[in-house]
Amino acid sequence: MSSDTAQIIKEKLDIVDFLKQYLELKPAGKNFKALCPFHREKTPSFIVSPERQSWHCFGSCGEGGDIIKFLMKYENIEFYDALKILAEKAGVELKGGANRDFQSYNSLYKIMEEAKNFFKASLDKSQEVNAYLRERGLKLETVQEFELGLAPGVSDALTRHLLKLGYNILDIEKAGLTIKTERGTYWDRFRSRLMFPIHNHFGKVVAFTGRILPGADNPNVGKYVNSPETPIFQKSKILYGFYKTKNEIRETKTAVLVEGQMDFLMVWQDGIKNVIATSGTSLTEDHLQALRRLADELVLSFDADEAGELAAERAIDLAGAHDFAVRLLTIDDKDLKDPADVVKKKPGIIKSLAEQAKSAMEYYFHKYAKNAPADVKSKKKNLRIVLSKIKRLASPIDRNHWLKELSAIVRIEESILAEEMEMLKGVNALERQLDAAASQSDSRKLSRRELLSERLLGVMMHLKDDLRLLEESLRYFPKEHLRVYESLVSDANETKDELREIMNTISLKFSLENQDFEAETLKKEMQNLLRELKVEYLKERRQEVSELIHRLEQSGSDQGLQEAMEEYAALSSELNALR
Repeated sequence: MSSDTAQIIKEKLDIVDFLKQYLELKPAGKNFKALCPFHREKTPSFIVSPERQSWHCFGSCGEGGDIIKFLMKYENIEFYDALKILAEKAGVELKGGANRDFQSYNSLYKIMEEAKNFFKASLDKSQEVNAYLRERGLKLETVQEFELGLAPGVSDALTRHLLKLGYNILDIEKAGLTIKTERGTYWDRFRSRLMFPIHNHFGKVVAFTGRILPGADNPNVGKYVNSPETPIFQKSKILYGFYKTKNEIRETKTAVLVEGQMDFLMVWQDGIKNVIATSGTSLTEDHLQALRRLADELVLSFDADEAGELAAERAIDLAGAHDFAVRLLTIDDKDLKDPADVVKKKPGIIKSLAEQAKSAMEYYFHKYAKNAPADVKSKKKNLRIVLSKIKRLASPIDRNHWLKELSAIVRIEESILAEEMEMLKGVNALERQLDAAASQSDSRKLSRRELLSERLLGVMMHLKDDLRLLEESLRYFPKEHLRVYESLVSDANETKDELREIMNTISLKFSLENQDFEAETLKKEMQNLLRELKVEYLKERRQEVSELIHRLEQSGSDQGLQEAMEEYAALSSELNALR
């Protein structure tokens, strides 16, 4: 099913019409262009081909693919989730029995749904745990809205329940709900825990977080246990509650990020409907990419302890590098350690705290600059920290603004601060990570011969001329492009994915660079390209022969030396004639 059905879906859906739901597409010759949704850019480098039903970004991210790949990346979902969504749009029935992988995915979703219902039913029966939730400040409607549950304190209650329903033990294990012991028996992963279902961005349960129940604390087990990563759950991609709050985030252009599920639920309950939380992981690139398509501003709330401050700084820097305006929601009351406490003890004020959140750079100024030590060494160290934060900002306007503000606070000329900032380099793992994120690009480092042959193929594909015109020049082509040529000439229906991707890239890149060229101009260029391609081939071959001659002379061997010298002379003569 996977390949055949996917192909049927792609044939029934027009990639341009589909992508118009997400992007502002503008005509670019026979193709369309847009600002890439997967990285920041001012000039459109994202090209969509209706003819090839594919897309490619020729900017810094270098991403590309078909309609399925776009939906997977844009919505942070897995292949079978994307396929199911597109199948519904195309009116194509996905027959699970036709493919084991698809059947397995469906089974995992059903198992998670049954587990959620099992935990909910267990919670309904527990007066004690419901009393605990009320004591924590959660209302019944909030508990029901987010489908909280209870994992009983029995070793295999859920596993036995799912087996009775007819599910395979291997699928239950693959879903992360049961663990095989050394004796070969199966125990529930979650026992005696308050259960928070984690939904993907389309509202399907894909994982759980389990919090130890009061009175069941044990130093040998964690306070929180999270589902492991599974075929339907990648924690770096999922934001807790996002499926409920993404519309509000889109409308307000702001997301409020809190640390845990309980913070999320209490803040949501208190009226902030554009809130999200990470699910058992720190903030990631994938989280920010999902948010950046909806929001311009990120309001962060982290615990006021050392670990919370470190997490906040990391999140600030990462979000700033993704061009978010970042603010910090601070809780001044020392008796209230997190947003859940604020909502419980002072309901109604969390909204005003979010509105009054100060900018992340003000937080840094207060922490490192305003209270900087008097001695020069310590002062320089603190200022370099702040300057490194400013340098990380994606927007030059923001960098300029905060450099002026810092200059006024520390009474050091702006030009001197700017000079010091330019001297700074990455100083830790986070800096290196951000450098890597900022410099992601189409990593194909092509030689001049590869660039020429790619351009030549692009011209031929655009003109739709008979590619056999290139037959006499094939020996000058790099191997990879020779395979592309052979595939195009044979018009094979079953072109390998890697070749198809190269062909799409060549075609889309050509259309990006040549939207107004006339056919006659391109035909003239083709002759020049053929000549230059031959020149590059001869130069590369001559260099190889030169190195061979050097090795033979170094070794003192005469065998083959005369032939190599004759070939070198012939290559030089041919090159001079072409020039």
